[in-house]
Amino acid sequence: MEIQFIKVNPLTRRVLDEEIGQLPRAIPQQLVVSVGGSEQGGEPPNAETFLQPLRRRDALTTLTWSLAKDYADLEQTKALARGLDVELTLHAPYYVDFFGSPDAREQSTRQIQWSGVLAQGLGARLAITHLGFYGSGDRGDSVQALTDIATDLAAWLGKFSKGKVRLAIEPSGHPDVFGTREEVLELVRRAKGTVPVLNLPHLAARERKNFAEAEELEPILREFARATDGPLYLNFSGVEFYGPGEFRLTPIKRGLVRFDPLAELLAERDYDVTVISSSPLLEHDAMYMKLLYERSLTRRWTRLHPSAAPRPTPRPGVPTAGPVKGPTPTATVPHARPAEARPRRPAVAPPTGRPRPRPPSRHPARPTKRRNKARPGGSRGRRH
Repeated sequence: MEIQFIKVNPLTRRVLDEEIGQLPRAIPQQLVVSVGGSEQGGEPPNAETFLQPLRRRDALTTLTWSLAKDYADLEQTKALARGLDVELTLHAPYYVDFFGSPDAREQSTRQIQWSGVLAQGLGARLAITHLGFYGSGDRGDSVQALTDIATDLAAWLGKFSKGKVRLAIEPSGHPDVFGTREEVLELVRRAKGTVPVLNLPHLAARERKNFAEAEELEPILREFARATDGPLYLNFSGVEFYGPGEFRLTPIKRGLVRFDPLAELLAERDYDVTVISSSPLLEHDAMYMKLLYERSLTRRWTRLHPSAAPRPTPRPGVPTAGPVKGPTPTATVPHARPAEARPRRPAVAPPTGRPRPRPPSRHPARPTKRRNKARPGGSRGRRH
């Protein structure tokens, strides 16, 4: 499960009197991501300060986040994920700009670092991000500068988390944002501690392809799997193109990229892949991809074990196909239901001269009353 760390609301303040002497992660109702420095912030998170009691003049940077209000909530989510055998990752905020103003660059750096702090608290193995817009100068200079930035961030994250959280770089579907296939693979080759993310809808929009055949996807999976030393991390959803890039992500059934070719490749079991649904229909499309993958697995098993595949049960009276020995007999069309196979009706005894007695009625008939009819002239008639 990829946790979306989208909206960031940081607050930097002095330590309160009742917080002096406590560990930063033990403060209730506070999600501390940085300790030390001034009230203006600007200091990167330091792993050592999280292990020391707070002092009077320390400055704290806290975040307001919908998933957790303090580190006790993070620990509870971490324990729940382990109990359910769910591996967690965390995606950093989407707005990143390293070539804007100095404040924008510092804020982009801090957001990725805060994502690493929260990822460690959750027990997540990856902090995922993209690297934002290119600079206004030469494209090659921008790529080199972003490679240096990613190298520094990966080194800091490895030191802070003691190697438990790694920085994952994903491509982009917009031509003005860093992240072609070649750029991502070259960056992770040069920046130690980084891994690539194979975001197929972004690549499809960037390369203007819908990857309709498994043969088109196989070399891409091979490249990204070779560039990582663990399970390949892959995002999938539907996507719509507009102009030279991506317009928006869509549900899988409405997008221009189908999951079936990818499911066919994954069913061959040649790759260790984690597939994340980034669709607007998050849980629905996750289960839909699981269904398509299991269908591909079934077809693969049937192809590898044709003798063990279940055969349809023949209907009675219809001959089954089998090996023919000797001369081919003349084809005859059998009856749909042979006479001997038809169910016979029970014989009915012929009627006799005496009628059969009727069975007694459950409801006895009521006695009928006869009324005396008067004869003309006023005399009474006799009762019949």
